[in-house]
Amino acid sequence: MSDSVLSQLSQVLEARKNNSADESYVASLHAKGLNKILEKVGEESIETILAARDAELSGNNEKLIYETADLWFHSLVMLSHLGENADGVLAELERRFDLSGLQEKAQRTADKES
Repeated sequence: MSDSVLSQLSQVLEARKNNSADESYVASLHAKGLNKILEKVGEESIETILAARDAELSGNNEKLIYETADLWFHSLVMLSHLGENADGVLAELERRFDLSGLQEKAQRTADKES
């Protein structure tokens, strides 16, 4: 799988951003403002966490995948609202390929202290 799905979704979200709030869920979120979008991201985060816990017990990841898709979707709406898209996140993830997780965390800690 490539990043083309994220790219396509980013384009759709950007196009729907300025639609009528009565005709588009995405437009309605933008019209309600950042706090409403953040509320949805938080809600989807909790649902994803609960689905992961249930998946570990049941061995069925179907709901986990569904909730993660909702979380990603609402995270992309949040980025769009702030003038960003998936490209920035993908670039940051790509930048981290040459760092171990421990190195990356140490670098963030050093940056905070300076």
